[in-house]
This record gives sequence, C-alpha cells and structure tokens, in this order.
Amino acid sequence: MGQTIIQVDAFTNQPFTGNPAAVCILDSIREDRWMQNIAQEMNLSETAFLLKQGDGFNLRWFTPTVEVPLCGHATLASAHVLWTEGHLPPTQVAKFFTKSGVVIAKNQGDWIELDFPVIHSQARETPSELAEVLGIPCKSVVENSLGYLVELASEDLVKQLKPNFQPLKTLAVNHLIVTSLARPNSEYDFVSRFFAPKLGIDEDPVTGIAHCCLGAFWRDRLHKDEFLAYQASSRGGIVKVFYPGGDRVFLRGQAITVMQITLLC
Repeated sequence: MGQTIIQVDAFTNQPFTGNPAAVCILDSIREDRWMQNIAQEMNLSETAFLLKQGDGFNLRWFTPTVEVPLCGHATLASAHVLWTEGHLPPTQVAKFFTKSGVVIAKNQGDWIELDFPVIHSQARETPSELAEVLGIPCKSVVENSLGYLVELASEDLVKQLKPNFQPLKTLAVNHLIVTSLARPNSEYDFVSRFFAPKLGIDEDPVTGIAHCCLGAFWRDRLHKDEFLAYQASSRGGIVKVFYPGGDRVFLRGQAITVMQITLLC
C-alpha cells in the first residue's frame, strides 16, 4: 500500500475556498529530502508530515521550497484528518510536537481551536523600500519575528492591493502582512493579506500564524480580546481569534477534506 496524502481546505467549511494543505501521516521516519520532494510535488503553501510520538504526533511543515517552524492552517488540517480518519477520537485533544514547541488542537464542534504562541510586534519607521512594494501609503508599520506588519487606511485598500513582487523578494524579511479595520457595520473586526514570495508563496490564502501577531496588534488598538477576522485573498477564509494577553493566542477555524491520493513511488 502506498503512502496516503489527504488534501484539506482549512479556515473554511466550503470546498475550494480557504487555504489548502496536504496532510501525510507517516508509519516511519522519512528523510528530509523525501518530505521536501513531496511538498514540491503537492505545490501547496504547506504540506504537513505527522509521525506518532508518545501521547501525540511529531509534526513538521514544508512549503514547496523550505521547511517552516510553524504553520497554522496545516496544523488545523492535520487535526481535522486525525479526527475524521479515525486516528484520534473526536473527544481527544491533538498534541503536536513541533520545532516551535508543543501545539494543542481541540475539537470544538464545527470549529477547531489551536493553542499557539503569541507573536508581539515593535513599532518601527516605514522602510523606504515598502513604498516601491506597496505603491500606497502605510498608516503604520510594525516588525516582528515573521516580518513587517503594515496597517493600511481601509479594507478597500487591503483588498485592492497589488504588491510589486520583485522588490518584495528583496526585503530584509521573509513575510509581509497587510491589515486594516473592517468596513463599518461589517461582521468582521479586521481584514488582512499575507505575502511570502521568498518562501515560494506569493500570497498565502489564509494564514493562521499571521493571526498570532494580528491578535496582539488589534488588541492593543481596539481594547478587546476576541475578534472575527477575514483574510481577503482570492480564496478567502475566516479565523476566530482570542487573545486575552500573556504568551498564548487561541485561533479557531473550520476545515473540509477535498481530496485523497495515494503515492505510487
């Protein structure tokens, strides 16, 4: 029997929206080169590889070009697969051992809750090269371990943004997040988009890890702990964010299986 790979659309309950991730549950240790080749073949923003370890699973994530230390949507997809494919009962939490520490996922009915480390940001002057990348003024810029987080003046500007990817690849950081308040009377609190061309991802459809810093960013500005967020890519996706302060942020999303394939080589 060949290796099974399951493709899941994460941060959505509708197929062909949200962020697709491939999930590969291994029976034995595989070489890094093999996992990178599979991720390149799948050609999704992330492919997750899981291997049973004690009371949980070792979890690693690969883009088509590199391994990354943390990924939200592929973790959500992994938990979804563990429960829907019978690897764990729905009442049992999914514990993942990762290069970023232990990550916990809980089944909350129609939603999956992820317990992730928060990412704090520091204010900085707007880098001059961002003007060439964005082509529009920045309301504010902060920097964190992911890269630059740029606030724009409106939701329309976020949605209409067409970044210049060539200079974006030359920035000193790997990721660029743009965000704004949602329109007045919207069901959402804020919107965002996420770009990472250095990692082989021009625009990520829905990015869990981005909300690890967006939760803290908007908590400081809106003085509230819970948010309903929309990532405004062409596929789109919804993230519930709860950040009460401290060093952990809680993200909730939905997921749906769309494909199962068998590797023949």
